[in-house]
Amino acid sequence: MWLLTTFGFFSIVEKPDDRGTGMVTVRARVRGDLESLRSKYLPALGEIKATPDRDYVARGRVAKTDLAEALGRIALDIDYPNFKSEVAQRMGYAREQVYDDVWETLAVLQERQEPARQNKESKA
Repeated sequence: MWLLTTFGFFSIVEKPDDRGTGMVTVRARVRGDLESLRSKYLPALGEIKATPDRDYVARGRVAKTDLAEALGRIALDIDYPNFKSEVAQRMGYAREQVYDDVWETLAVLQERQEPARQNKESKA
C-alpha cells in the first residue's frame, strides 16, 4: 500500500520476515516522514533503520493492529478541502510538486477507464 499524507509518503508491505508475525514494514524515501508518522500517529513503530542502498532509505516495523489504529486516527484528522494545497502549506511547495506529479501520472487511470482486475481468490 502506498500512503500519501500531509506529513509524508509511505510504502507499507508485508516483507518475508513479517509473515506470520502480525507485523508489516513501513518504508519511506525520507527518514523524516517516518519520524513524523511515529510522533503524530504511530508511537509503536519500531526502530527506524537506515537503508541507503535500498529503494526506500528508511524503514521500520509495526504490528498490523497498531497500524490499523493509526490509519483510523489519520482519517479522523482530515480537515482540509484540497489535499495538494494542504501538502504545500504543511510540507512546502517542493513536496506538493512531487505529489502533483503522482496525481498527473495516476490521472491516466481515469482517462483509460480500465475495468478493475479480479484478485486471484475471486477467480477460483
